[in-house]
Amino acid sequence: MIENGIKIIADNRKASFDYFLRDRYEAGIVLSGTEIKSIRNHSINIKDAYVTIKNDEAWIINMNIANYKEGNIFNLDPVRSRKLLLHKKEIRHLKVAIKEEGFTLIPTKVYLSKGKAKMEFAIAEGKHLYDKREDAKNKSMDKEARKTSRERY
Repeated sequence: MIENGIKIIADNRKASFDYFLRDRYEAGIVLSGTEIKSIRNHSINIKDAYVTIKNDEAWIINMNIANYKEGNIFNLDPVRSRKLLLHKKEIRHLKVAIKEEGFTLIPTKVYLSKGKAKMEFAIAEGKHLYDKREDAKNKSMDKEARKTSRERY
């Protein structure tokens, strides 16, 4: 899917179900070898991934970029940690959100913008089971209301 020159490669829809998503950030991803070719083939999974701050650098953990079929010896470990490109000011703000406020950083999208791989992630707070039930109830009620409004016309 292409929106405003941005081609969305992977979307983590489950993130909004499991977490309250707060601020969103965009970061470049440092890739090596044939990983960009795998991303262009949509061979990426971000469902179990999360972002962490180590030594004042942002890292994405557990993001799976499958090996490129024609890559041979140039393929790397598919689940290795990858560095994210952010400004120092953003990293300091994220560090405070993680350490002091107890939030988590969850990736929401991976996309290509002008040929470069980018990631959108959000500061997130975990939902309780009753929050998830309430969201499901509200979604069901909205769906029912749309259905009845269509039947009237």
